[in-house]
Amino acid sequence: MSTKDLSYLIDNFTLKLDQSKDCSSLKKALETANLIKNVVNSSKWDDPNTLMELIRFTGKKIVKTSQKDLVLFNVICRMTHLVRTEAKNYRNTLEIASNTNNNTPKQSGMSTPVMGLGQSTYNSVGKLINLVELNLLQQSRIENTSRLNLKTFILQGINDFIEELENTRINIASHATDHIHSNEIIMTCGHSKTVERFLKNASRKRRFMVVITESAPSYQGHKLAAALASPDIETVVIPDSAAFAMMSRVNKVILGAHTVMANGGLITNSGAQMIAMAAKYHSTPVVVCAGLYKVSPLFPFDQDSFNTLVSPDGIFPYKDEISDQIDVLNPVCDYVGPEYVDLLVNHLGGHLPSYIYRLLQENYDDQDIVALCGTIS
Repeated sequence: MSTKDLSYLIDNFTLKLDQSKDCSSLKKALETANLIKNVVNSSKWDDPNTLMELIRFTGKKIVKTSQKDLVLFNVICRMTHLVRTEAKNYRNTLEIASNTNNNTPKQSGMSTPVMGLGQSTYNSVGKLINLVELNLLQQSRIENTSRLNLKTFILQGINDFIEELENTRINIASHATDHIHSNEIIMTCGHSKTVERFLKNASRKRRFMVVITESAPSYQGHKLAAALASPDIETVVIPDSAAFAMMSRVNKVILGAHTVMANGGLITNSGAQMIAMAAKYHSTPVVVCAGLYKVSPLFPFDQDSFNTLVSPDGIFPYKDEISDQIDVLNPVCDYVGPEYVDLLVNHLGGHLPSYIYRLLQENYDDQDIVALCGTIS
């Protein structure tokens, strides 16, 4: 794949992202991973460093067009980390194979001159030449097939990552019965498909009530209530202003997240901050369901750069007389600090917010983060 073809592929991908505004973060992550897989499979590269530069080039163009969507940033950084890890594992495999081939038993008597004893050295020298030729042939085969085998290693790692993404919601939902018990009252807000599957999976073995704030003016809470409505789950929709009054009866708050920041804080649905503060006041635990691909290595130093403002007409009509005298902000997301979060649940299980540093250490490299950070203004 030439640079021109790669640029054309990236432009088509970014255009598709712009046109699908309602695309879920999981679908975006899957499409990004498949794009990187196509780049690895189709591009010409001779070593892992060249491949990582290609991925960074691709990532910079993608992230630049969707700067506020940190899921794309996370996937690109994890891909470069994956390539580096698979390349290291491959080199270790080659070293073990090379050491095994070179550890041949020495011929007895080869260090002793035999011509003085009247014996022919033809057989001994011939065996030595054959051994050298065999080693050279094996080394040549290793060099000729190294690129193919390395590509196989990397593609296998990418396929494993794609499989992890595809099964993220199922694996998170499998932990539902560990956190939801019978006769509990659960509160949530917005419409997270991960939380929806989490609650539905728990309803197979538990009977509980779900209280959903309507999340005005988008009213995503009504969509979640319609999706959960069944004889197994008792669902109640309340106004956002009633969250604090209702919290005294709630046993647990379960939230989704757009992004989990490096300090354990959340970028999540607008209105979640109010619910989290009410939960902290009433000592109600807050559980967050989010896939590992949403865990970002960035810190929320500038929250405005990770948020989006939409038309305030839904909460303050333009026809009002004082609309020209005030500024009305209608943010899409809220930032919820780590002090309001009690537990993070991903496909691996439940973790405290303080455990985020370990997940970052295992899945990201600082050099990749620095290389891509310049594209986020």
